[in-house]
Amino acid sequence: MVVLSADLTESTRTLEFSKRYPERFVEAGVAEQNMAGMAAGLAMEGKIPFVSSFAVFSPGRNWDQIRVSICYSNANVKIAGSHTGLTTGGDGATHQALEDIAMTRCLPNMVVLAPCDSVETKKATLAAARHSGPVYIRFARDKTPVVTTEATPFEIGKASVFREGSHATIIACGTMVYLALEAAEALAEAGFSVRVVNNPSIKPLDVDVIVAAAKETGAIVTCEEHQVCGGLGGAVAEAVSTRFPVPMEIVGIGDIFGESGEPQELWRKYGLTVERVAGAVRAVIERKGS
Repeated sequence: MVVLSADLTESTRTLEFSKRYPERFVEAGVAEQNMAGMAAGLAMEGKIPFVSSFAVFSPGRNWDQIRVSICYSNANVKIAGSHTGLTTGGDGATHQALEDIAMTRCLPNMVVLAPCDSVETKKATLAAARHSGPVYIRFARDKTPVVTTEATPFEIGKASVFREGSHATIIACGTMVYLALEAAEALAEAGFSVRVVNNPSIKPLDVDVIVAAAKETGAIVTCEEHQVCGGLGGAVAEAVSTRFPVPMEIVGIGDIFGESGEPQELWRKYGLTVERVAGAVRAVIERKGS
């Protein structure tokens, strides 16, 4: 394994790898396109390159190189995109990756992962290293509640039911899994039984778990810290609409850029709240019954 960085070793914490394994670390500088090309070449020579940067820069600025040099060649490169969603806070819209799932899941040969906490992130990283082919892993910046354990299963292409329910299903990824669990708990106090599915593998998608949720609960809400266009919600809608259509709501960021602010403030402003998720669940249950 080798690691490449684009002049952000401190922020992405690749600094620790560079200190321990300097002979396997490459500082590409502020040149994300070159970094992707270098990683593709290293992969062709049998290495397992991890390229690390903020997601707005990688896959943001080097999407063409990822598409042609990495995905078209099916090169064994792992792209670690940090500081996704609104969690960059004060850095503002230019540093808030809200489009990265859409950018990567449309690429042939690409695996897209969005782990929900630090424990699952470690598992996703190890799974990416073992997988043969391009992988994009989406990381948050802010502290995230831990909702999994070492015993919680993780596998590329698989989702997990974290809470059983019969009235509707919330399917979430990344930082929103904890929010989904909170919303399900709040709805339980009002008499609603809501299933919660953690979906860290955006691509390949666990269609079996998703279609089962549609058949067994009859309504689905997706939740993600990403644009509603092209993200987890779109992937789930594609699967459900072609196999077992049910009422759906997609909770995410509307057609808008973020702004500077504390992460929790931004979540409230852009509707990533327990109240909004719970309201979406109530809406799909009502439509299911009409």
